[in-house]
Amino acid sequence: MTAQPGAGIPTGPSGPTGSETDGTDEVADLFRALGRQIKVARERAGLSQKELGDRLGYGEETISSVERARRTPQPELLVAVDALLECGGLLASAAEDVERAKTRRRVRHPEWFKDYARLEQEAVELHYYGALSLPGLLQTAGHARAVFTSRRPLLDEETIEQRAAARLARQEILTRWPYPLVTFTIEESVLQRPVGGQDVHREQLQRLIRVASLRNVELQVMPTDRADHPSLGGPFTLLTSKGKPQVGYLEVQNVSKLVTDLEEVRMLAARYGSIRAQALTPRESLTLIDKLLGDQ
Repeated sequence: MTAQPGAGIPTGPSGPTGSETDGTDEVADLFRALGRQIKVARERAGLSQKELGDRLGYGEETISSVERARRTPQPELLVAVDALLECGGLLASAAEDVERAKTRRRVRHPEWFKDYARLEQEAVELHYYGALSLPGLLQTAGHARAVFTSRRPLLDEETIEQRAAARLARQEILTRWPYPLVTFTIEESVLQRPVGGQDVHREQLQRLIRVASLRNVELQVMPTDRADHPSLGGPFTLLTSKGKPQVGYLEVQNVSKLVTDLEEVRMLAARYGSIRAQALTPRESLTLIDKLLGDQ
């Protein structure tokens, strides 16, 4: 059976799509509450949004957006409003809460990806086949931003930064004890594409060399000149959590599927074994990446 992500996984408040996963519901509630408090304090003082903004050095649109929770109430704004409108520390005391909430909001995945992100963090074994792009665990900040910036339809700047931050946050698993066993097999053509420009590409190749040096990671490259290829059906991932059977993960055009049927997972695993057997060895792969770096 091939199931949508979340099959057999709780999806309530404590599940992967609930608020305990990334806290985005609580963050939104906090910002709405602070917006309402600013509005109440402003109206009590008999000021319009424009008048308040003029006194604090902010535009009317900024004050309006914060009160309506369309914009993050920055800590410095809270402190300034608190002092001007004599709120007795009510707003200023929330500045630290906002900083923490901003961090939580940055580490945010799109809904269709959250279930996989949770499984990835629990895995003791991870195997990635990158046919079209680099797996997120390998990407630099510049590479990730370039990927999200070029996405169509366009993403706004805040979403780009949130998605890039969330992608980088996932990489902690590579160096977190106990180390998972992680393998990457990447198509050579993926490494040849200068995503983000030559400077970003050079930094990305250097990161691949650093990650490949980790003792729990093996990185291999599938050469473009191979006449035979055991898997031209696209990228996939294999994950194994402690004490649980291995599962597969497929993703294309923002549509994701979790493969749980034992026979289908077995076929993916066999396919991955064939891919690794026909790819360059880890040492040969590093030599190729060094050569690509030298050609920059």
